[in-house]
Amino acid sequence: MTASNAYFSCFPFCSFSSLSKTKTMSILSPSFSTLFPTPTLRVSSSSFYSRSVTASSPVLAVSSSSSSSSLFSIKGEDNASSQKDYFPAKMSATVSSRTFLDAQNEQELLYGIRKEVEAGSLPPSVAAGMEELYKNYKSAVFQSGDPKADETVLSNMSGLLDRIFLDVTDPFVFQPHHKAKREPFDYYMFGQNYIRPLVDYRNSYVGNMSLFIEIEEKLKQGHNIILMSNHQTEADPAVISLLLEKRLSYIAENLTYVAGDRVLTDPLCKPFSIGRNLICVYSKKHMLDDPELIEMKRKANTRSLKEMAMLLRSGSQLIWIAPSGGRDRPDPTNGEWVPAPFDTYSVDNMRRLVDHSGPPGHVYPLAILCHDIMPPPMKVEKEIGEKRIISFHGTGLSVGPEIIFSETTAACKSPEKAKEAYSKAVYISVNEQYNVLKSAIHSKKGLEASTHKVSLSQPWN
Repeated sequence: MTASNAYFSCFPFCSFSSLSKTKTMSILSPSFSTLFPTPTLRVSSSSFYSRSVTASSPVLAVSSSSSSSSLFSIKGEDNASSQKDYFPAKMSATVSSRTFLDAQNEQELLYGIRKEVEAGSLPPSVAAGMEELYKNYKSAVFQSGDPKADETVLSNMSGLLDRIFLDVTDPFVFQPHHKAKREPFDYYMFGQNYIRPLVDYRNSYVGNMSLFIEIEEKLKQGHNIILMSNHQTEADPAVISLLLEKRLSYIAENLTYVAGDRVLTDPLCKPFSIGRNLICVYSKKHMLDDPELIEMKRKANTRSLKEMAMLLRSGSQLIWIAPSGGRDRPDPTNGEWVPAPFDTYSVDNMRRLVDHSGPPGHVYPLAILCHDIMPPPMKVEKEIGEKRIISFHGTGLSVGPEIIFSETTAACKSPEKAKEAYSKAVYISVNEQYNVLKSAIHSKKGLEASTHKVSLSQPWN
């Protein structure tokens, strides 16, 4: 079997007739999109794919007047061709406006929003979201008791509003495989420093640090690692990196996330997404929102799968995916948050993809608890532009032992039973770890919540 056919055989629900003359299969499981949530093939300001930009002038130097100005600096570039992957041609002109970066206080920052609306350069709906986000972020950061909370809020929000405004005036377009933009503006560190003040480190924990170290060692040996995880908030990537950055900066900065189209199109979220390594896909939960776009979305997801297969063939890849296809939400009967059920086919498709990639591959179950920081709406919404509720709170992250398919499914009588058993084993581990984190954080048991399966620590201490 050729390498390409090995890849295609991993996903029997996709149509690869245009890519392979020897294998023709049909798309049919909407769960294909559970695997990924992302990019568009249409060439328009709202699409994720297809970007062709020519920068006409060097990027202007920009720095914030706040105490954290280094977070928002943009380095000058002499070679115009080197800019095109970072900013569209019009970006250099809008950078010089300084509407938000020059704000010295809250009044000037909020006035800047209204001024841009009056000038017709900022849609009123986006402006309303920006103002609401500012107020909620300010409230959350002040909950931390940080004596410099006012400086932190002004610095971080002026930077975010500037990034939102720049993207509204000239939208960034994501490729199927997006690499974090670290220069000339470091979007990764920007995101880290924005979410950091929301994390109560005194009440945050990491489970099984030894397994995270094991994962890093395998990555350096050329192995591929898949983290099958629950998904709670738009801040998940930042929380994962923040809890690991002191001890395991390699993992924190090199994770690739399977990301849905929501975080790639919402103007308030895009600046954070630009700072992450992403495989972009359309979410199962929104695949059928617009019947006219279903086929385009499926083709886009097929393209993203191919990008992931190529990525895995190179080895040393660490990929995070939420097989539920979306964020966790509280049980309507009791209000308790639990990891959303995993889609069996998404788990199996991902496992088979990594197994056929060439380099050794491993699947680890990951649990994250951070919904208090930025809870999603109580129900799935079709429209972009959800209300952002933000809080200062403890968070948790834990990884379980590798789930090995042959060991988990040895007693299964059929392939279907094996798929179900494997998916169930991964989910059970995530759920068990989540309950330990919940006991530590919500029940205030701290490190004493540790069990023989989940050893909690605070690696930043």
